[in-house]
Amino acid sequence: MSAFAAALAAVTRHRGVMACLVVAEEDGIVIDGTAQVGVDTAAFAALTASLYRKAARAASSAGFGATGFCELEAERGRVLAAGRDGIVLVAVAESRANLGLLRVEMLKAAGAL
Repeated sequence: MSAFAAALAAVTRHRGVMACLVVAEEDGIVIDGTAQVGVDTAAFAALTASLYRKAARAASSAGFGATGFCELEAERGRVLAAGRDGIVLVAVAESRANLGLLRVEMLKAAGAL
């Protein structure tokens, strides 16, 4: 069992979560994760890490401080990211997912990374 197993399990147990990954913030390489068939985890991880870095820079430039959570809403689902200390916990969720509960779970899990 990996060091990230508890965080991944806490997020993936929610209905509508299609993938959950632990990703290196700097280069987007997957450290650990789980995904349903059909989710291209390597490309997804790299792109989401880039999105998270850019959101962090935007927040910093605006004087808002550190970024804790980032959400991208798309036509058929959402991409969620919560980071800490150079590691980003990333989830892909269907539109029907309970986003409030998922956000709380991801922030808690990211704090434990």
